[in-house]
Amino acid sequence: MTGVPASAAGGSGAKPVRGGKLGTAAVNQASLWNIANLLTMLRLVLVPGFVLLLLHNGGYDPVWRSFAWAAFAVAMITDLFDGHLARTYNLVTDFGKIADPIADKAIMGAALICLSYLGDLPWWVTGVILFREIGITLMRFWVIRHAVIPASRGGKMKTLAQGTAVGMYVLVLTGPLATLRFWVMAVAVVLTVVTGLDYVRQAVVLRRKGLAAERAAARGTGPVPGTTGSRDSAEAER
Repeated sequence: MTGVPASAAGGSGAKPVRGGKLGTAAVNQASLWNIANLLTMLRLVLVPGFVLLLLHNGGYDPVWRSFAWAAFAVAMITDLFDGHLARTYNLVTDFGKIADPIADKAIMGAALICLSYLGDLPWWVTGVILFREIGITLMRFWVIRHAVIPASRGGKMKTLAQGTAVGMYVLVLTGPLATLRFWVMAVAVVLTVVTGLDYVRQAVVLRRKGLAAERAAARGTGPVPGTTGSRDSAEAER
């Protein structure tokens, strides 16, 4: 996450280029302590707090689970804002590229594991979602040398469905709302599997194309493929 003005980031005074876009020199001088990174750090700090709130008093106290839901909701909202800020203002740093996906997986993984531990959510649901999320993260590093797969509409729907379903399970719901959350989670699981398989397909295709381009470049018949290193690589895995 890079690209804040020198006066805010501690840079050497690089000026924006025409059209309001920041030049490469400015991008490379971004401060670690920019707003997008701070939101990511907040999300990381919220993870242990969320777990303590959810499991407090045996994990079945409606009041404490409401507090846990509030912490989870804040984490989900900051996830939306830090990505938007990073892409809009070029606030890209190496820390953000690494910490953002870790924070995403940490809060969701903590919620799923705790809910399964409390018996509210089947362990196989937690296993499927975590297997997909961790697997796609590894897949992203496998293919990132050749290209970054852009976030799809299905991936964004998956993230929304997962966040909504887990949030509903964190709350103590009964009656129709309890039935509704079951179906929301079912939709989330289906989207998790479908988008995961689509990501694997795209990753394999891109890697094959990248390797073919490298072989062509080695023979002097084509360009060497470039890489795209930005916060979009973290956003893409969703």
